[in-house]
Amino acid sequence: MKRSLKKTLAAALAVLLSVSLACSAGGCAKKKKLNVTGRVTRDIGFVGMSNPISHEEEFGGIYIKITIDDFNDMGFRYGDSVDLSFSNGFIMKDIPYYNGYYTAVGEPLLVAYPGYPFIRAGINNGDDLWEIAGVDETCECDIELNEEGKYLDIQNARDIHYEDDREKFPSDEVFANFRSLKGGRLKEGVIFRSASPCDDQHNRAGYVDDLIEKAGVRYIVNLADNEDKIKGYIESEDFRCDYFLSLYEEGNVIPLAMNANYGSEAFRKKAAAGLTAMADNEGPYLVHCTEGKDRTGFICLLLEALAGASYEEIVSDYMITYDNYYEISTEKYKDKYDVIIDKVLVPMIRIIVNDESVELESADMTSYAESYLLSGGMEMEAIERLKGIILE
Repeated sequence: MKRSLKKTLAAALAVLLSVSLACSAGGCAKKKKLNVTGRVTRDIGFVGMSNPISHEEEFGGIYIKITIDDFNDMGFRYGDSVDLSFSNGFIMKDIPYYNGYYTAVGEPLLVAYPGYPFIRAGINNGDDLWEIAGVDETCECDIELNEEGKYLDIQNARDIHYEDDREKFPSDEVFANFRSLKGGRLKEGVIFRSASPCDDQHNRAGYVDDLIEKAGVRYIVNLADNEDKIKGYIESEDFRCDYFLSLYEEGNVIPLAMNANYGSEAFRKKAAAGLTAMADNEGPYLVHCTEGKDRTGFICLLLEALAGASYEEIVSDYMITYDNYYEISTEKYKDKYDVIIDKVLVPMIRIIVNDESVELESADMTSYAESYLLSGGMEMEAIERLKGIILE
């Protein structure tokens, strides 16, 4: 249903007034006049400029301080196209609203990811939108429906969720997404991957902790956390991950606090630092982030590539995670399986094999992995030492 002229004029006036007040109060500087337009087909309210924002620093985005439930209660639906206007004049038009990161790498979206305190605007696995937009804490944002259900087909194809109840999984290993890396010349039982052994937001940390102790893990590459976050987990009353704590107190955990911008210089440097630390410390090793899926997936495919794993071996290991969490396999939900490979995994591999003319199935994975690590500052001598530890 289209807005009445009166309602449109009132909304536009409210926006202009809000920008004027923000700027006159010494807040976010106005770059250009806001362009509040868009075809509205659903009868929902205009989400005005009273919405404060904050910097989501871990992955580099903007929290718009409306809870997911409150935003959806206003009439917005996953798969809608929306327009965002910030009070400094930065505008994002026709971006999809999803409940997961379903856009291609480097593309913008508004996302209501389960567990987030607010809806989040960002660039999927890309640069920090906060910096791109030039906003600060004094800025505000309005959101308007551009087109109802424009991206609903992608939302429906990619909409997958998992449970945090151990009883719904066949084993501790599946629940914890825990396994030894395989592929190429990798030694089995030298590098493990999993969900977090310290962050228990998904009820998996205790299970991972038990599994890494049984596996004899001696060094942990923590892709998700910084020192402050780890100390916060340890100081919480319900922290029970004693084996992780022993390794942390021995200095056998490197916290890298990585985002998911795999092609950025910052990510490459941290990847190189993590693998250099592996070369400098005794294994077996654990690589993890929060879920053991995306950041862990990238670092593990990098290690597999370094070991000379084939494209098929890399795909096979990566997709075990989706079987563990969502029961997505070639036998079950084949359409989703293929979409994940095409839209998620292949762009990851392409960041390492950074030549579109090269067929992934025949690429010299080791050479490309070495080049990626060298570009991040890892010395060739350290790469050779790491290969000497992890390869047969």
